[in-house]
Amino acid sequence: MNRLAHWAAVTATVLGLLALGGCTTTSLVLSAAGVASDTSMSWEIVKHLHGKLTEGDPAPCNALDSVERALSPRCGEFVSGSLKARDLATSPFGACALTIAARDPRLWPALPGLLDAGARPARCTQSPIVALAQSNDCPSLEAATSEVRDALMTLAQNDPRAVHHDVVRWLSCPASRKAGLDATLAVWVDNGALEPGRLAFSPLSALHPSDIGAPISAALEARGHRAAAALDGYEGQRASGFEEALRTSDWAALDWWLARVPRLANEVPDRQLGWVPLARVLTPGYLAYPASQADMVGFLLARGADPRAKLPADPSQSVIAMAKARNSPMVAALEAALPGNSPAPVATAAATLAAGATALHVNAR
Repeated sequence: MNRLAHWAAVTATVLGLLALGGCTTTSLVLSAAGVASDTSMSWEIVKHLHGKLTEGDPAPCNALDSVERALSPRCGEFVSGSLKARDLATSPFGACALTIAARDPRLWPALPGLLDAGARPARCTQSPIVALAQSNDCPSLEAATSEVRDALMTLAQNDPRAVHHDVVRWLSCPASRKAGLDATLAVWVDNGALEPGRLAFSPLSALHPSDIGAPISAALEARGHRAAAALDGYEGQRASGFEEALRTSDWAALDWWLARVPRLANEVPDRQLGWVPLARVLTPGYLAYPASQADMVGFLLARGADPRAKLPADPSQSVIAMAKARNSPMVAALEAALPGNSPAPVATAAATLAAGATALHVNAR
């Protein structure tokens, strides 16, 4: 067999084996080399072909360092004690290991080991806890071990950057409160980390709606935080507390806000442009629980919402004109709320909840 035919045989054998197996394992390529020849030239060809065919494939888990393995869900469950401190300095993921692990609940088991190995949040470009809060809404912690919960608390309480609007929302959400992580908020109140005038956000607006009216919101008010000031702009990705209460039909939180800032029934300031609550709840897809729309319209109308309010984005259009243009089933209720008209029968939130029609949207308190 001449050299050209020899190389062709190697190539054909490799491609044939790959087609049969549907994979690109080294063993198949080695088989091809054995079938073709033992010459060094043939082996170089095989290695070249294998490199091209497997280009972009993830590296085998046994070829990764301990940090890479800990941060690779495909490599199976994290093994306690498997992390090596020296890998934090040399691993491609070492500099941001805590941030990578914190933002993905599947990787949380690695957090205690990373901290024990010397990883520190100050070395991360982004605060690990901010990354967690912005990547997850309110993740369950029921499966988290006490060591993982302690690690999360450590990250929150030992990184000044963690005092953030979105982190307060996460710490005060039902799952975090159930796990006891909201204790961090009390620590921040006690040590002055949440003092008025020091923050780029309002802790009152950052609180999860289900935690408004709880001791933490009372403590913040006692420290000088005011609901009216909570309407200013802020740094964060999560919606403001009032808007989140509106979206999730949290009646108790809405009552808290409207009792303190009645003008919210007609217009809410925004970082770019104000908005009208009635218009928001009439927008298809806005409410987390669409079945609560009639309740929400009645709730807002009873607290002074005006169907004639102009839309900030289009002052030529009112809420009721928008509803008519969209053929909203709430038009009759809006018209009945106009001066001189008899109130239309709009279901109240209490009546709907009593009937169980929207019971699913009652937040755990």
